[in-house]
Amino acid sequence: MRYMKYITLFFLMAVIAIGCKKEKYEDTSFVEAANGPDSLSVLFEITQDNSGLVTITPNGVGAVKYDVYYGHGPATATTIDAGKNTTHIYPEGVFNVRIVAYAVNGKTKELTRQLTVSFRAPANLQVNVTADPANNYRVNVSASALYETNFRVYFGHVPNEVPVSFLEGQTVSHLYSATGTYNVRVVALSGGAATTEQTVPFTIVDPLLLPLTFQSTTLNYNWSNFDGGNMTTVNNPNPGGINTSTKVAKMVKSPGQPWGGSLIALSSAIDFSTNKIFRVKVFSPRVGAKMLLKVENATNAGINFEREATTTIANQWEYLYFDYSTINTAQSYHKIIVIWELGTPGDGSANFTFHMDDFELVASLPPAPLSLPLTFESTTTTFGWFDFDGGQVTVINNPQSSGINTSSRVCRMVKNPGQPWGGSFLTLSSAMDFSTNKVFRMKVFSPRAGAKVLLKVENSANAGQNFEKEVVTTMANNWEDLVFDYSGINTANTYNRVVLIFDLGTPGDGSANFTFLFDDIRLTNSFPVAIPLNFEYPVTYGWFDFDGGNMTVINNPQSGGINTSAKVARMVKNPGQPWGGSFLTLSQPMPFSLSRTFRMKVFSPRANAKVLLKVENSANSGINFEREVTIGTANAWVDLTIDYTGINTANTYDRIVLIFDLGTPGDGSANYTFLVDDIRLQ
Repeated sequence: MRYMKYITLFFLMAVIAIGCKKEKYEDTSFVEAANGPDSLSVLFEITQDNSGLVTITPNGVGAVKYDVYYGHGPATATTIDAGKNTTHIYPEGVFNVRIVAYAVNGKTKELTRQLTVSFRAPANLQVNVTADPANNYRVNVSASALYETNFRVYFGHVPNEVPVSFLEGQTVSHLYSATGTYNVRVVALSGGAATTEQTVPFTIVDPLLLPLTFQSTTLNYNWSNFDGGNMTTVNNPNPGGINTSTKVAKMVKSPGQPWGGSLIALSSAIDFSTNKIFRVKVFSPRVGAKMLLKVENATNAGINFEREATTTIANQWEYLYFDYSTINTAQSYHKIIVIWELGTPGDGSANFTFHMDDFELVASLPPAPLSLPLTFESTTTTFGWFDFDGGQVTVINNPQSSGINTSSRVCRMVKNPGQPWGGSFLTLSSAMDFSTNKVFRMKVFSPRAGAKVLLKVENSANAGQNFEKEVVTTMANNWEDLVFDYSGINTANTYNRVVLIFDLGTPGDGSANFTFLFDDIRLTNSFPVAIPLNFEYPVTYGWFDFDGGNMTVINNPQSGGINTSAKVARMVKNPGQPWGGSFLTLSQPMPFSLSRTFRMKVFSPRANAKVLLKVENSANSGINFEREVTIGTANAWVDLTIDYTGINTANTYDRIVLIFDLGTPGDGSANYTFLVDDIRLQ
């Protein structure tokens, strides 16, 4: 059996060896005899995005490769293998595409097919036409679309217009020369013949609105003048300061009515919803000129609102503010009316010529300047007192509203422990004007009579430039109006700081005894004729002499003792009636509700002379009260006390009557010559 297996295996190997014998075949006639390419065709795939991209795929039986002639661009062919394709970008048009197919034996066959490329019209065209925010005559145009290659815009301003081309994402602008409605036409191009377009009517307007700057070369600032007013737009004759603009409005108030002025109508209603403060730049020929600014409804003059402001400087630009915070915003206002010096007819001169510019609405009034008079009534002004060496000033509600001061707010000075010169100062916004007024007045409420009050002015940049005066309070726990004579101040210097020191030379202790109130710091050109009467100030004391009495103010001829003041009053009782004397009408009533004790210094040539002090109502002399006292000392100053306890304080008394030796006629001699000083209530 083993032998049979070996015999079978041998036989099988022999058969395999015979089958693996190498044979050589060199006959290729079957290739040459093969057919050429046949059944040629071509497939065109055109991308639908207006890019012109076409995919070309040839097909055929027996072809192994193809030459593709695009019929556009280079004349050379692009060769691709069978089963492959090629791409080419065509413009819009008709093109002959030639395909040459090659068989394995080199035989060829051609096919020419017509390719038509057409672009689709752009879709979803969006055109944006907007006014330029910086120029009412300029328009800005942009656009977007699908399938577009670019855009062309026709602004519609001239015939046979050459369009402006732009791409998506770009903005093109055009400046028109006149107002009107223009048809802005935008054409979206496809890259071929197909287009899409849109026309947008756009109106160029140049509205007359706030702010009025008078700078526009296209606006018609058409003021309507009435009753003597004449408003025009002119070149700025006074550029500088807060106004260097080239154009301004000029108002000349010519002879006519006291209400002569001008009005201008705006293109739309004024918007008072947010800002309600009118601000105008003004150049006035004088201080104190009044400008009325009024707004009216376009058709109903009964719907209006007005405010008046006053110039504070001459021949210089300044802002005037008109508070419209209470205007009825439910109404509409189109007209602006300007009247200068309402109530006074103009004369057409330079004195009635005013310039204005930049009428605008702002959010708030400016901070009030710190200047004289200082009344401390404002709740928005910061009164920046600077305290030094123990002085402390604050603005408070008036805790002593009475007498000559019922204002709501005052200043309180507390002199705390520190230096004897402790006080406070306040720097003003501008220099004080001492050219005319040289008398400081200040209301003071002191806890005691005899307290000293120093009022000093300085140059804030040079404290060496200063001037000061000190006066003494004459009443306790009562408002009195102190007077500081600044007639000796050097007006060539500049002073913009006010310094206050109470009881200079004495350190304070912060107690009620060193707590003072003050108010109404102001400059005037006259001294008050009021209690107390000390005759020190250059005032015309209008004594009225009757029946032999003669009162004059003279230099003190008997300076010494209790009276070393410079000025006193002298009474000479001349021949006449036994009741001969003099009276003086005061500038304000005497405060008998606070004090009923008169004090008066008298110098008599003899002892036991009598003096009658009487008070009256100047409008009704039947309202009066009097007391007589005896002068017990001769040829020396004495301080008399006159008891007015019984006076009716419900009445008003503003006149003082003095009669010496009532019942005895005078003779005008030294024996009937008396000196009087420091008439006061305390």
